[in-house]
Amino acid sequence: MGVTNQIVGLLLSLSILVIVHEFGHYCFARLFKTRVEKFYMFFNPWFSLVRMKKIGGRWHFKFFASNVEAALVPLKDANGNTIKDENGKDQFRAMTDEERKTLPQDDWRRDPDNTEWGIGWLPFGGYCSIAGMVDETKEAGALQSEPQTWEFRTKPAWQRLLIILGGVLVNFVTALVLYTVVLYSWGEEFIPVKNATYGFHFSNVALDAGFQNGDKIVSLDGQDVRDVGTLITTMVIDGTKSVQVERGNDIVEIILPEDFGKSVVAQSESRVPVCQFDMPFVIDSVLPGLTAYEAGLKKGDSLVAINDSTIFSFFDFQSQFVEYKGDSIKLSYIREDSLYDVEILLSDKGQIGVAPKPPYAFLKSEKVEYSLLESVPKGIAKGLNTLSSYVKQFKFVFSKEGATQLGGFGTLGSIFPKTWNWEMFWSMTAFLSMALAFMNFLPIPALDGGYILFILVEMITRKKPSDKFLSYANTVGFALLLALLIWANGLDVLRALR
Repeated sequence: MGVTNQIVGLLLSLSILVIVHEFGHYCFARLFKTRVEKFYMFFNPWFSLVRMKKIGGRWHFKFFASNVEAALVPLKDANGNTIKDENGKDQFRAMTDEERKTLPQDDWRRDPDNTEWGIGWLPFGGYCSIAGMVDETKEAGALQSEPQTWEFRTKPAWQRLLIILGGVLVNFVTALVLYTVVLYSWGEEFIPVKNATYGFHFSNVALDAGFQNGDKIVSLDGQDVRDVGTLITTMVIDGTKSVQVERGNDIVEIILPEDFGKSVVAQSESRVPVCQFDMPFVIDSVLPGLTAYEAGLKKGDSLVAINDSTIFSFFDFQSQFVEYKGDSIKLSYIREDSLYDVEILLSDKGQIGVAPKPPYAFLKSEKVEYSLLESVPKGIAKGLNTLSSYVKQFKFVFSKEGATQLGGFGTLGSIFPKTWNWEMFWSMTAFLSMALAFMNFLPIPALDGGYILFILVEMITRKKPSDKFLSYANTVGFALLLALLIWANGLDVLRALR
């Protein structure tokens, strides 16, 4: 069920975000009296799972049906012959409203002012097809007729700009609203950095920089840090120069190397945080049928040694399990103040089939509740901080280290918890909504940012790019995005095979 919950969480979250993003385009288009031909969640090449449209005052529905034929007619010359392009392909123009009225009463190409709504079968996003706009749903060849007042291309540049910005704007606002709702509904619970009773466990890159497992972080560049999330972001992204730690009875200053952030991104164990709260290994649950269950281990047992070598840290147990993977070990544990030993076989991945108690079971946490009035500015601030952090992290994408750490749908799914949790779901959806707003704002053809760039250039130069140029630019942009998608998901597959 764990992986299933992650898949469901990712698909549900992305579906919600795609709908609100495209709805932003839709609302601004309708505000400026621009026709929206289709509104689809997911893509629908060849056929749709569901499609619906209001025709002649009545709603019509189709399930698992072929897509509606495009409302186009062949372009004819003075002699009535079909005009062809340089490649010998027939040229078409959009039907006029008068021609549409001659179609049968139940023809889905009638009533062009009404939008066709639907759900496609290819779950990679969705689209809002706006009349007179060259996008991923049509080519420039579909715009051969004379420009009409209800088309996107005839609208003033400022209106076209707002129609395009609508998706980004709605995703941005959605993130702020979700952060506000999460804070109001669940508040904030976290373990303060100062409450790290057992210190921190560090990644290999952090150890190489001078940290030692068990160090208690006091400050960054002389400034206190409240929570671990901010701690890691500040060290990796904001360019912290020095970290003050408590080591035994001494305060030690660690000077971070200039390339510390890049080193963290490049490390092969990049899915491991720079630092985590250290804690003892106390069993929270035992999975039936696996070695720990067969050996008689129970919830509440505290692991203390391997092969008579005393170990305290949960993370040290993890590393030892991996070292002895596939072998039998002598595992010592305490149950109700009594010491027990058991021979146990580790799996090929160094696992015994137990889940540990989380840091909250050992370290004192703080919880802050917010009223509705308090949650609004806090939610907005959290959203803006998330955006700022995401923008700063984006610089690593253009580095050799960052390019090898990109992730696809597998990586996105992994950020959702294996046990369903509504607070985590809405928090992750808020994060993805903010990330989607930023990514769509990038000036890449086929993304909203590409259209925004072209419109801004038009507003400055007073010269509008041709439909053919936009079509070619979208094709190139879409190819680049597809290549990036294949690369990122390919990296996910390679990680899974390791």
